[in-house]
Amino acid sequence: MTAIITRFAPSPTGHLHIGGARTALFNWLLARQRGGRFVLRIEDTDALRSTAEYTQAILSAMTWLQLDWDGEPVYQSRRADLHRQYIDKMVEKGQAYWCHCRPEDLEARRQKALAEGGKPKYDGLCREKGLGPAPGAVVRFKGPEEGETGWNDLIKGPVVFDNRELDDLILLKSDGMPTYNLAVVVDDVTMNITHIIRGDDHVNNTPRQIQLYHALGARLPFFAHVPMILGADKTRLSKRHGATSVMAYREMGYLPQALTNYLARLGWSYGDQEIFSLEEMRKLFNLDHVGRSAGVFNPEKLNWLNSHYIKETPLDELGALVWPYLAARGYERPADDLLAKIMATVRERGKTLPELAEKAGFYFQSPPELDPRAAAKVLTPENLELLREMRASLGQALTAEDFENLLRRLAEARGVKLGAIAQPLRVALTGQTASPGLFEILEILGPAQTQARLDAVLK
Repeated sequence: MTAIITRFAPSPTGHLHIGGARTALFNWLLARQRGGRFVLRIEDTDALRSTAEYTQAILSAMTWLQLDWDGEPVYQSRRADLHRQYIDKMVEKGQAYWCHCRPEDLEARRQKALAEGGKPKYDGLCREKGLGPAPGAVVRFKGPEEGETGWNDLIKGPVVFDNRELDDLILLKSDGMPTYNLAVVVDDVTMNITHIIRGDDHVNNTPRQIQLYHALGARLPFFAHVPMILGADKTRLSKRHGATSVMAYREMGYLPQALTNYLARLGWSYGDQEIFSLEEMRKLFNLDHVGRSAGVFNPEKLNWLNSHYIKETPLDELGALVWPYLAARGYERPADDLLAKIMATVRERGKTLPELAEKAGFYFQSPPELDPRAAAKVLTPENLELLREMRASLGQALTAEDFENLLRRLAEARGVKLGAIAQPLRVALTGQTASPGLFEILEILGPAQTQARLDAVLK
């Protein structure tokens, strides 16, 4: 049996967006699940729009998502000579021809065809003239004028195009550069790509590419066209729906495990299971369970998955992930073990890494920023007197249990409920009426920091 080889072929004309990331993920999963190869090909033939910055951004996004590729990345622009060799052979065999039609003449003939109720496609004027190279000339593929071109799509099922709807595709542009469709087919043939998984916006390219495969006498790969990702309004996902770049989600504090899990489920299913590690997906993935309907991007579901993976992340690792967001606020980094303890108190309270940094911010503020409404409501003269007693009673309390016993004794001595002391103390220590567990906070701050914060409030 032929080994499976898949590829992901982004153009470095922008950042890797989540639709492209899902395509990369599906290609990666199929190759890894079947013990095959996964090739990364950078299609950088658009010299005006392709940049080294975008290329590096794509590589960084793939690495962050843990979608490793086999071998070095392949750069399509470095293969132009190979592409031209294939074009020359097709011209020699009569499968392609030189076309001298000027762009303005082509446009005039297209408009005339439209006015007469015809198709605005190339009319074949140079098809049988036997022309050669000339300034401004292009090479066109001599496509079949009758019959049908079709394939059995692994997701969409049978797809058929009438060849009369397809015109003679340009293979070589007037500037001497091979076109996208020609370069893609030559690269896929010479790299022995067996399965092409891509967005269904490429469906219209596929019959043209299949005709090129036939002309080159090459074996057809299997095609699988994945439905688009839509926004909540059922239109194609775009910036107006929120971030679409993979690295934007990293910057917003999402974990790669959450994003790959979410993207996989946005089109693929395995029973009712929602949470999958990358390894689980690798073992279970197949194209039979990829749906034919477009997926609708749901930020809330991504947030839910992200909060799950945050809770599953070891505390020392979580501290390292959250710290850049805390450092951006100008805080001084504590010891790793203390940072891990802080994470233990807040990781249930945020859906993203910046949210955790926000929830943990009070630990690094001495004194903390007081919420004016909380202070007015809770820090009454009577409650301040309770805090003075608390301040005088701290002694050698060190653990959460020590602090809890201390507060209970004070509440009992004053004849009040524990909450009567706990809430003003919470506001004094955190600046807020809602926070992680008070006794854990006291243990992390310790007696000296607790006394300092109480002194600031009492003054």
